This record gives sequence, C-alpha cells and structure tokens, in this order.
Amino acid sequence: MQDLRAELSEILDEAEWEWLIPHVKRDVVIFVTENLDLLDVGVAFAHDDTLSVQDWISKQQLHKPLPEQLTAWNGDKTIRFQALIVQPYILVKELARA
Repeated sequence: MQDLRAELSEILDEAEWEWLIPHVKRDVVIFVTENLDLLDVGVAFAHDDTLSVQDWISKQQLHKPLPEQLTAWNGDKTIRFQALIVQPYILVKELARA
C-alpha cells in the first residue's frame, strides 16, 4: 500500500478549473472535501475500498460537483485544485485561495 501511495503522490498535481471542465461534462470528477486527504481517497479508490468510499459519501465528504460549486467555479477563473487521476475518476480538492 505504501508503494501505491508513493506512486499516487508523484502524480498528484494542481489543475485550473478550465482544465477540469471537459471531465466534469464526462461526469468523472469527484470532489473531495477539505477534511479528507486526497491521497487517502486515491488509495481507497485504487484498492476498491467501497466501505471507506461509501462512508465518505454518506458523510458528504465525497461527491460529484454540486450545482452551486459549478456556478462559483465557472465565475472565478483563478480557482485552482489539487487533482489526482485514479482511473476512471479525477479526484479534486479546492486549494485555499491566497
């Protein structure tokens, strides 16, 4: 598991909202709330850890982008995200604004 976490940390990157729009349209972007570690979520997805994923979904810590989020992100071209690709999904977490 440590090797997978290390592999995922190497592909963890930042993304601009505009880069994510085509993937949102394909319905593959998953929003991760600030209280979860993006690498922990990525490892759970990669290992098909449905118990953890379902728990996070039930606590609304993981979800598809909400309409109000999409509206806010479409209106702010400076917004950036931490992004992690775990096929077929792109996990994103909004970065704190400066």
